Amino acid sequence: MSDETAATTKGLPFRVVVLSGPSGSGKTTIVERLLGDERLPLRKSVSATTRPPRVGEMDGDNYYFLTAEEFERRRRQGEFVECAEVHGAGYWYGTLKSEVERAREEGRWAFLEIDVDGALEVMREHPEALTFFVTASSQEEYERRLRARGTESDEHIRRRLETARRELARAGHYRHRIVNDDLDRAVREITDILSRELER
Repeated sequence: MSDETAATTKGLPFRVVVLSGPSGSGKTTIVERLLGDERLPLRKSVSATTRPPRVGEMDGDNYYFLTAEEFERRRRQGEFVECAEVHGAGYWYGTLKSEVERAREEGRWAFLEIDVDGALEVMREHPEALTFFVTASSQEEYERRLRARGTESDEHIRRRLETARRELARAGHYRHRIVNDDLDRAVREITDILSRELER
């Protein structure tokens, strides 16, 4: 969002926007499209994690890469709005409260792309949050997309599919459920909801 657009949103009530979805739902692509829309006052909250960076990932851009000790220290000090161990791989992920506050200070809406466990924590602290759950058209489509990436072992794919089943069972906690069987339509559906919120 441009500085000019940001300036026009300073008087808007602050909102937290949460988007979740199983691996393979296409949520990351949707997030990129939404963040590229100059009409929306979104500021992505960068998550912290204990997992090592993947090739091409940058600290402070993709994630804040913390040691397990640093993550635990911050967790004990109450610095996270949400955090959890994800996918049973031993790595922790979380959203720092400072990321949400940075969006508020900039006159933007904090935009969190997080898993269901984290989203439920955020909903408890921010019951007014705008929440979106993105799904693929079928369980088979999740697996097809995960295998098409070619980046994970069969065991990791199995874990992610099991996580997807658990997450789908809790999709009803979200205000909006988006079926991503057509990317343009899914993005447009979310954009329309956010735009209506801007006009309130």
